[in-house]
Amino acid sequence: MSIALPPVVDQATWARELAALRVREKAATRELDAIAAQRRRMPMVRLPEYTLVGQDGPVRLVDMFEGRSQLITYHHMWYAGAEWQCSGCTGFTSQFTRLEFLESYDARFVIVTQGTIDEALAYREKVGNRMTWYSTADSAFGADMDAPPDGGFAVNVFLRDGDDVYRTWHTTGRGTEQLTHTFALVDVLPWGRQEEWQDVPEGWPQHPTYSGWNGSEEIAAAYGAGG
Repeated sequence: MSIALPPVVDQATWARELAALRVREKAATRELDAIAAQRRRMPMVRLPEYTLVGQDGPVRLVDMFEGRSQLITYHHMWYAGAEWQCSGCTGFTSQFTRLEFLESYDARFVIVTQGTIDEALAYREKVGNRMTWYSTADSAFGADMDAPPDGGFAVNVFLRDGDDVYRTWHTTGRGTEQLTHTFALVDVLPWGRQEEWQDVPEGWPQHPTYSGWNGSEEIAAAYGAGG
């Protein structure tokens, strides 16, 4: 069966349709600006001292900032003994290969996982990840930040004032999409994500949710040793 295509129209009709869509796109941009403004006005919660483990051994949460004032942590799902960890987390974090630009914003972005540091670093190497990893296996930090053992993923943001650390923002699920370029690119394609839950015209290609995502093994083949 042939796949449906968008209707073919003349340039003037196409321009009118684009102008109508642009009204909604601009409204969405202004709403995202308003959301960001509200986020900047969020209160914050002072945290107790946490100690995680990094590549060089135990490290306090406050020291994970490495002198910066702001910190983003991505909490990577982890299942003990699994050869391949969460494909969504592995794919999401594989996008971040150049994070130096955050230094101009007095910020840092790292991965935290429930795996032991040796397992975490081995997995990082296997899949070719470029971010800095920390283990919260022996700390309550992950669970307290809504990413418990055998639980889901999460994003948290923190602000440091001297030796005091405050939690300012948290999200999970589709809330993480704003941090990735993957779906931003796919969503401008004529056929979009091609996932069965999406609202599409009759005849558009649709497949089971997640079926278009690269698996952890594919990511390792592309970015890991020998990739």
